[in-house]
Amino acid sequence: MKKIFLPLLLIIFFTSGCSVMNYNYEKIVIGIDDNFAPMGFRDENGELIGFDIDLAKEAIKRMNCEVEFKPIDWANKEEAITSGSVDMIWNGLDIMDEYKKYMIFSKPYMDNRQILLVQKGNPQNIYSEFDLRGKIVATQAGSHSEIYINANESVKNSFKEFRTYPNFKDGFAALAKGEFDALIIDEIAARYEMTINPGAFDIVETTIGSITKFGIGFPKNKVELRDKVQKIFDGMIKDGTAKEISEKWFNADLIKTQK
Repeated sequence: MKKIFLPLLLIIFFTSGCSVMNYNYEKIVIGIDDNFAPMGFRDENGELIGFDIDLAKEAIKRMNCEVEFKPIDWANKEEAITSGSVDMIWNGLDIMDEYKKYMIFSKPYMDNRQILLVQKGNPQNIYSEFDLRGKIVATQAGSHSEIYINANESVKNSFKEFRTYPNFKDGFAALAKGEFDALIIDEIAARYEMTINPGAFDIVETTIGSITKFGIGFPKNKVELRDKVQKIFDGMIKDGTAKEISEKWFNADLIKTQK
């Protein structure tokens, strides 16, 4: 009897979830900001879509795992990643020293910079960071922009007021109402907003802070998972799948060469 059932038990064990070295996952839980178009957001039917959503789905499928996308409070990324409530964050996450205190990263896969979005016609005549003096400025809570502004007190103190919103969707709505003068935002998110709401705002072609890079973030104790996902993602770049997904969302291949 033992000889009959042992192979079956082994099959059940090895197919009960996807294995990554010392870990056996029933599913991979990915933390996201579900209001960050075009990286990850909800369509008119409430379904999650986006550039990073497509990349993550393909990567996890190649690992023979199930995937769950879990919306998190972007300002509380540290709690999400250190509590074990998510296995990774894959959603336009900047690789920053501030975040490296509590997470590890994949290789960078896309460049990112912060620019300004203002009301149509630019009524406040804002053309650079220096023109923000005496203005009400906003950004997303927990973002690279908030960290940059809070670390530069002279810049922050020059503002009339500095506000944060839980996501850029709320920021767009407030800017449209004239509740503040300028929104510091990821360029990719700003340009996507302009494609779906042409004429709603103006983009100010200036870089706020330094150019950063997007990466996938993992808890510090999940090095093996990071390395497995990286290997899969490298394969997606090599076989052209990542390029196809980028062209779907941006009409261009914006994927960085992995180093």
